[in-house]
Amino acid sequence: AAGGGGGGDGGDDADSSGAKAKPKTFAELGLVPELVEACEARDWKAPTPIQQEAVPVALQDRDIIGLAETGSGKTGAFALPILQSLLHRPQRLVACIIAPTRELAFQIGEQFDALGAGLGLKSCVVVGGVDMVSQAVALAKKPHVVIGTPGRLVDHIENTKGFSLRTIKFLVLDEADKMLSMDFEEELDKILQVIPRERRTFLFSATMTAKVAKLQRASLVDPVKVEVSSKYTTVKTLVQQYIFIPAKYKDVYLTYVLNEFAGKTAIVFVSTCNAAQRLAIMLRSLGFPAVPLHGQMSQAKRLGALNKFKAGSRTILLATDVASRGLDIPSVDVVLNVDVPQNGKDYIHRVGRTARAGRAGRALTFVTQYDVELYQRIEALIGQKLQEFPSDEETVLVLQERVAEAQRHATMEMRAEGERGGRGGGGGRGSG
Repeated sequence: AAGGGGGGDGGDDADSSGAKAKPKTFAELGLVPELVEACEARDWKAPTPIQQEAVPVALQDRDIIGLAETGSGKTGAFALPILQSLLHRPQRLVACIIAPTRELAFQIGEQFDALGAGLGLKSCVVVGGVDMVSQAVALAKKPHVVIGTPGRLVDHIENTKGFSLRTIKFLVLDEADKMLSMDFEEELDKILQVIPRERRTFLFSATMTAKVAKLQRASLVDPVKVEVSSKYTTVKTLVQQYIFIPAKYKDVYLTYVLNEFAGKTAIVFVSTCNAAQRLAIMLRSLGFPAVPLHGQMSQAKRLGALNKFKAGSRTILLATDVASRGLDIPSVDVVLNVDVPQNGKDYIHRVGRTARAGRAGRALTFVTQYDVELYQRIEALIGQKLQEFPSDEETVLVLQERVAEAQRHATMEMRAEGERGGRGGGGGRGSG
């Protein structure tokens, strides 16, 4: 680590209280060479703050409560110590990771598979909305790591012959605040009753609520608390802007802004499933590679949309907040809040989809005459004034005719979907 704590500019590197400098490389975290290589293969340049704090503690066999938002690199913070333990003492069913949503569970599974690829790691994701029998077959093969949502895990514990979590050494509760706000308390209690007391537990949460504190008391022993950001912060590499627009021209401005950001990846946040679907069809007919992601789409369609976006065949994702929490989309260049979020926490989560892992990013919020109060609340919450995004109204309104035609097309398509009874997120053009 660095020599004498020279100068006052060591803000991020070392604690001014004379504490040890933070580990700057994966090797300095105490990881074995195989895992350092796995991180390099994933193109992780250096540990994120939560990894710097959590990994060394976890390698000392301590329980952890980690306060960190999505996009902070927290999956790595718990996956790396579990993989290191597996390398030292190989065993099946060594870890159980519980996540609130199917999407997050799949993403954690992907991260484990990528990091454990060279180590022969077998993982299994068990979530609702997918056939239980095929999951039971996968569990019977005794994977090293089981990742699941609370309800489906309990289903398997109670109904799948031969499956038990009695051997696990690690329990991870990810996005605990979200799990509790979704009323999974009963399921979590059932799981805590059937796993060994002798284990390591890592609990991660974006916020510390009374319910999370209660869960912490029930599940952790003498935990070390690691905290990376203060409660509501947005990262330094993020440019946050707003654009003030008349509500009736929102779609036209969206088209203008996406033209300005042509070639960049974007997530466009809207407040309803209907809006996500309608705008996806509208943008598609204007020639933008857009795809929706919302709660009324079937699980298969959601994963399909996400995979198209990840693979780059679609560069614009239209999402609702529900679909946004916990999504590990590699890195988007721009987040557009077409509908201002109803609360500040949703704003923090939305803009957390860009400027990740030290990269630059931009978040742009559309503010109409009806959103001023909400917008001011967000500025107060994050403690900074947003910059205005420069736009030229004349240029914007040139697009009006083309957009109006695309709007009509989208309305007709949505109506046709409705008549076909297509509530399942629409099988038609909208969900491609």
